[in-house]
Amino acid sequence: MYANSIVDALAGAQSGVIAIDGRAASGKTTVAAQLADILGAGVVHMDDFFLPPKLRTAQRLNEPGGNVHYERFSQEVLPYLNSGDSFEYRIFDCTEQDYKNTRKVDASPWRVVEGCYSHHPRLGDYATLRVFFDVDSETQINRIKVRNGEEMAKIFVAKWIPLEERYFVSYGVKGNAQILFGRE
Repeated sequence: MYANSIVDALAGAQSGVIAIDGRAASGKTTVAAQLADILGAGVVHMDDFFLPPKLRTAQRLNEPGGNVHYERFSQEVLPYLNSGDSFEYRIFDCTEQDYKNTRKVDASPWRVVEGCYSHHPRLGDYATLRVFFDVDSETQINRIKVRNGEEMAKIFVAKWIPLEERYFVSYGVKGNAQILFGRE
């Protein structure tokens, strides 16, 4: 349903970049996978760009959205998004707290960048279409519990959700999206 609405909004375009930002557990990854199927799009996951420990200074973490490694995204992804060619970028593994493997983004005229911080102003105006996924807090927490378990849900509530909310408010992320899904 959402993926088809996004495709309709592209109004017959033959290529482009769709940036899907939004709250944790709001459906971003699911819709990105659907768009990959429908459009043959290559997908980039913002979760692969967590900030490595050596860059986690107090100053950086005090910056709204500072917990994403936007410098690496700018180097490893941005130059290739509109090329249509395949490319690879490094994956930051949160469990290992280091880079582990690479992710190949297949050649395609369409790209989807999914995940919180995909609309970060430090990334510039790279997207053809900016989409925001919203979800009420009760549904969000229930989905996180199912997806990540009770203990991780506590960490999301204490740490990740407040960081996301600060980023959304500081940069007007929801209001700057061209398409909004979820609660109004």
